[in-house]
Amino acid sequence: MKKRFTLLYMLLFCGSSYAQNLGLPFSRYFSSQEYQGGIQNYAITQNNSGLLYIANNYGLLEHDGTTWRRYTIPNGAKTRHVQIDQDGTVYVSGQGDFGYFSPNDFGQLSFTSLKSEIPHEDQNLEEVWKVYISITEIYFCSFGKIFVFDKNRTFKYSISSENSFESFHFNNNQLYVNEYGSGLKKLQNGKLVNLLSKIFFGDKLITGILKDNLDKHLIFTRDHGIFTLNGNMVNPWIESEGWTINSALLLRNGQIAIGTQLNGLMLFDSSGKRNLHFDQNNGLHNNSIVSLFEDLSGNLWIGHNNGLTMVQLGLPFQKINQHSGLTGTGYNSIYDKGKIYYGTNNGVYFQEERADGWSDINFVENSIGQVYQIKTIQDELLVAHNDGVFVIKDKRAERIDGPNGIWNFQLLKRNPDLILVGSYSGIHLYQKNSNGIQYMRKIDGFSGSSRIIEQDDHGHIWVAHGYKGVYRLKLDDDLESVEVAFYGVESGLNSSNLSNVWKINNRLVFTTQEGVFKFLEAENRFERDEFFNPYLNDGFMIHFLAEDQLGNIHFIGETEIGVLERNVDGTYTKTSQVFNHILPLLNDDLQNISAIRGNEILIAANDGFIRFSLNENKYQPTRFPTLIRAAYLTGASDSLIFHGNSFVQNQQILHQSKHNIHEIPFKKGNIRFECSNPTPNNEKDLRFQYWLEGLENGYGEWVDKPEKAYTNLREGKYVFHARSKNLFGEIGPEASYTFIILPPWYRSMVAYILYTIFILFGIYLAYKIIEKQYQQKTQKIKTASRKVIEQKETELKVTQEEVERLRTEKLKHEIQIKDKELATATMHLITKNGFIDHMRSNLNSIIKKSRNQEVKNELQKVIKNIEKNIAEDQDWEQFEIHFDQVHGDFMSRFKRKFQSLSPQEIKLSAYLRMNLSTKEIAYLMNISIRGVEIARYRLRKKLNLERSENLQEYILRF
Repeated sequence: MKKRFTLLYMLLFCGSSYAQNLGLPFSRYFSSQEYQGGIQNYAITQNNSGLLYIANNYGLLEHDGTTWRRYTIPNGAKTRHVQIDQDGTVYVSGQGDFGYFSPNDFGQLSFTSLKSEIPHEDQNLEEVWKVYISITEIYFCSFGKIFVFDKNRTFKYSISSENSFESFHFNNNQLYVNEYGSGLKKLQNGKLVNLLSKIFFGDKLITGILKDNLDKHLIFTRDHGIFTLNGNMVNPWIESEGWTINSALLLRNGQIAIGTQLNGLMLFDSSGKRNLHFDQNNGLHNNSIVSLFEDLSGNLWIGHNNGLTMVQLGLPFQKINQHSGLTGTGYNSIYDKGKIYYGTNNGVYFQEERADGWSDINFVENSIGQVYQIKTIQDELLVAHNDGVFVIKDKRAERIDGPNGIWNFQLLKRNPDLILVGSYSGIHLYQKNSNGIQYMRKIDGFSGSSRIIEQDDHGHIWVAHGYKGVYRLKLDDDLESVEVAFYGVESGLNSSNLSNVWKINNRLVFTTQEGVFKFLEAENRFERDEFFNPYLNDGFMIHFLAEDQLGNIHFIGETEIGVLERNVDGTYTKTSQVFNHILPLLNDDLQNISAIRGNEILIAANDGFIRFSLNENKYQPTRFPTLIRAAYLTGASDSLIFHGNSFVQNQQILHQSKHNIHEIPFKKGNIRFECSNPTPNNEKDLRFQYWLEGLENGYGEWVDKPEKAYTNLREGKYVFHARSKNLFGEIGPEASYTFIILPPWYRSMVAYILYTIFILFGIYLAYKIIEKQYQQKTQKIKTASRKVIEQKETELKVTQEEVERLRTEKLKHEIQIKDKELATATMHLITKNGFIDHMRSNLNSIIKKSRNQEVKNELQKVIKNIEKNIAEDQDWEQFEIHFDQVHGDFMSRFKRKFQSLSPQEIKLSAYLRMNLSTKEIAYLMNISIRGVEIARYRLRKKLNLERSENLQEYILRF
C-alpha cells in the first residue's frame, strides 16, 4: 500500500502537444540550491502576513519574500505536510513525528513534538502524512491511524484504519479519507462514515477532493481520471487523457488547477474547458508536480519533486516568447483576419486563432531579418523591413522592388492609392494598383531618417528625428518634392532630443524629453499640451504613445508605463502601478505598443511580446506588512537577539512582544537589523526606509538594502522603525523593534550612587580642607592686615607728622606773611608817627621862632590836632586783631594769664613778639628810648622773669 502512495512523488517527464493560449503566465523557478533545502516540496501554506511555509525533505522552509530559512524536526526527518491555525501556530507532520513550531525567547521557531501525548503503544510511528486544522480539532493522519487533538493540543482520541488509509483530504472544514478496499469516507461525530453506498473508490487512489456546491464534489484520482460526485451518483467529469494526477486545487477565480506527474500544470474552468497547459515545453521547469497552493496575491505555488515554481496567475500579463515558439526581440505586431503577426529582429511570426484556442506560433517564410512595422494598407499586409518592403501572402513574405531600410507606412491623405514609406534616408512613394503594391519614386527635398511620420489635416507630412527635431514637409502638386520647415528648441519644443510625433484623439501630439507639446498653426510654433497634465507630470518623457480601438491611450515613459482608460464621459482613468512589473522587460531599442483588439495590446519586449488586456485586469496588489526578520549584535561575531517571531496571548506574531524589550550592554551597542516584505518575486524592487528613534529625527531616504546597522550607540531607549515599498508603489505598514542600551558600569545607577557618595564625601572633605585653608588664610590675612594697618598707621603717623609739619610750615609761612604784613603796617605806623612827630617838632620850632601870635596860635592848634590824632589813633584795635590771627591769639592768652598788665605793657609785649627794636617800639608807643627800656623793666617784673631769662624770648615762646 505504501508503494502505491509513494508513487505520488516519482520524478518522470514527458511532452505533449495541445492548443495554446495567447501567451503564458509569468513564472519563477526556485532551485533547491536557492532555498537551501531538499529537492521535494510536499505541501505549501501561508500565514496572514504573507510568509510562506513549505514542507520539505530537509524540514520546514520559511520564505519571507526575500530570504529563506529552514527549521528541522528531530533527527533531521522529512516534513510531509504543514498547516497554520488562526493563531499563527505552524503545525507539521513528518517521518515518525508530528507537532508544532513556536518561537523561543529569541524569536526562533523551535519544534515541539506532540507524539508523547498519544498512547504509548502508538508512539512507534513511521510516516505522518497530513495535518489538518478544523474549527475545533487538529488531525494528524498516518496510514494506520488518525490522531485527534483539541485546539489546546490535548489528545482526545484516535481512529484506526480497517485496512490502510491511502490518502487524506480536507475541504470546507470536513476531513475526507480514502481507505483502501473501503473507498471514500468522511469524519462525522468522531467516526468515519462512507460517503457512498457503494465501494467505487476502494481501488482508486484519490489525490484531490474539491467541493463544487453543497452536494457536488469533484474527485481526482491518480490513475483513473476525474469524477463528479453528486449525492450517490459518480460520473466522469472530463477526459483525463491518461494523466497521472498528483494534486488539485480550486482557485479563488473559480478555475481548477491540476498538478500532474508527467504533464505539468493544467487550468480548467468550472465547465471543464482547459484554459492553460503549462509544462516543460512552454516554460515550466519541471513537469512533476507534488503540491499546489494559491497565495494571498493570487500566485500559484507549485511544489515539484525537484524545486519550486511560482506562477503569477494574478498578473494581467502573459508572455509570448521562445517558450511559446517565438524567438527574438519584439518590435511590432498586428491582428489581421484571425491571425496575430509578430515582428521581431529575426523576422515575422504568426499565430492563428481557433475554436479551442490558439495554434502554435509559426514563422512567415522569407521574412528573416529585422522587422520594424507590420501594417494593413489597402487590404495588403505590408512589412517594413531592414531589407525593404514586403507583402505577406499565403503565410509567405514577398519583397517589393524598391529601397532597403524601411521604417513605416502611411496612406497618403487625399490619394488613397498612394502610400508614404519612411526609410533610413528619406520618404518614398508606393502605389496600389491592379498588380498589387509597386514602387514609384523617392520624394526629393528631404533625405533624413524618417522612422516616425504622421500627416495633419492640411496634408503636411510631419517627420520626427530622434535627436535633431521635427520637420514639416509640404508636397508639391506633382508629388515629387517637398518644401521643408524645421522646428527645434527655438520653436517652443524646449528640446530636440527624443522627438516623436503621434496621432491621438485624431490630432497630432509631439513629444520630446521635455514633455508633450502641440502645434499652434496660427503662431507657427509649439506649446505644452495641457491634455496630459491631469495624468502625467509636467515634463514627463514619453517614448511611445498608442491609441486602441476603444479610445484608450497606452503610453511608455522613461520611468512609467500605463494606460489612460477612456471613460463614458470622455475623461480618463490612469492605470500604471501594475505595469511596474514589466517595465524592465521592455524592448529598450525601439519601444512599441500594438493595439491588436479592443482593450487588448501587445507590448514589445526584449524577449518577444507581453500581452495585456484591460478586460482581464482585476489585479489588486496585496499590501503586505514590513517585517523585521532579525536583529543581531555585531562585533567580531554576530549575536542573534531577535529572529522575527514572538508569542503573545497564545498567538504567534511576526513582531516584537511588548514584554520582551532586550537590554544590551554598553560595550555591545552595535546592532544590525534585517528586514523584508513578503510581496512575492519582488526582492530586487523592494525599497526600505529606516528610522532609529532616539538617534534620528525621522525616516531617511528609500534604499534597496534590506538591512540597517548602527554602531557605538550611547545608553538609552531606542525604537527602530522600518517600512517598505514594493514595485507597485505600495508602502507596507511599518515594523518596529524596541531595545535599551544599558549604560557602562561607570554610568550605571550603582555607579551614580557611588559617585554621589564620593562627591558628597569629596565635598565634605573639600569643605574641611577649604575651611582649614580659609582659617589659615584668614589668620594670614589678619596678620598681614595687622602689619598693613600698623604700617599704614606708621605711614599715617608719619604722614600726619608730615602734614602737621607742612601745616606748621604753612602756618609759619602764613605767620611770616602776616608778620610781614603786620610789620609793614607797623612800619607804616612808625613812619607815620615819626613823620607826625617830626612835623610836630618842626611846628614847635616854627612857633618858637615865629613872632606872629596869630600864626603861633594857628600852629598851636595844628600841633594839638596832631597830638590828639596820635593819642586817639584807632589803628591799635585793628592791629590787635591781625596780631592774634598771626600769633595764635597771643593777645588774648597773654591778657588772660597776666591780667595785671596795662595796655601799654600789652602793646610792648606785642612789639617784642614781633621782634621790633627798641627804637621802633619807641616810635610806635610815642615814647623815648629810655621810656621803652623802663617799660621793659617793669614788664619783666610783672611777668616774674628771672634775671637770666630773656624777656623777648619768653614772649616769643608764649
